[in-house]
Amino acid sequence: MSVATLKVRARAYWFLAKPGIIFGNIVTTIAGFALAAKGMFNPSLFLATLLGVSLVMASACVFNNYIDRELDEKMKRTRNRPLVKGDMSYVAALVFGACLGVLGTICLLVFTNSLATLIALVGLFVYVLLYSFAKYKTVHCTLIGSVAGAIPPVVGYCAVSNSLDICALLLFAILVLWQMPHFFAIAIYRLEDYVAGSIPVLPVKRGILNTKVQILLYMIAFVIASLLPFFLGYVGYTYLTTACILGSAWLWICMKGFKCTNDHRWARQVFLCSLVVITGLSLSILCSVT
Repeated sequence: MSVATLKVRARAYWFLAKPGIIFGNIVTTIAGFALAAKGMFNPSLFLATLLGVSLVMASACVFNNYIDRELDEKMKRTRNRPLVKGDMSYVAALVFGACLGVLGTICLLVFTNSLATLIALVGLFVYVLLYSFAKYKTVHCTLIGSVAGAIPPVVGYCAVSNSLDICALLLFAILVLWQMPHFFAIAIYRLEDYVAGSIPVLPVKRGILNTKVQILLYMIAFVIASLLPFFLGYVGYTYLTTACILGSAWLWICMKGFKCTNDHRWARQVFLCSLVVITGLSLSILCSVT
């Protein structure tokens, strides 16, 4: 096998695991870990948690890619994915996904605790077996996907605390509420792709105006929920200030959508701002608890 072929194979395996999604979820995992650690940093536990979560998430993404292989061929943004281009066989993808899942599970079970491991596996189940198939059938697929996406920070938290308490549940709620506007914005600015793939996301089934209203409602709920960690005594004023500034900015951009003339551009602004919001909140947690 030539060096060029090896590079193509390595690149295919890399992108099959969706590294962008993994990196984004690692940020929230770190926030959950830090919130539970309260400044008492355990390097080995930290690294094991990140590795285990990354491997389990990578496994879920590989299986999702396999399930979506025919859909991906219809959508502009996904038609260059490895399984669509034939850079690897379906069997190789399934074996790769299974190996990642097993390794991630073993890592979490051996180096963290059974609760964190179980929660991670619940996330894998929801993403692969519920979300991956629900998005072909129901407009509520976004909410199901948000449940899976809210799991990593809870795993990070429980890896340290070994308890599913109010703080862990609050983290989960914040991430679910954040993801709804985030994903609705993606659905608007990628609307043509979802129409081409016959995916029943909210703007396709109920229109853009209805989606904008839903974005606003979820965003208000998110802002309120994001302030609760401070008022419940889990974080300090650095977090509160950051949450207020970022939440207000995101709401302001959201309100502009009801008067904008370019929904595509506006939705992309909402999406990009959502990344700033969740990254900023995660970093502020680190500053507030260390």
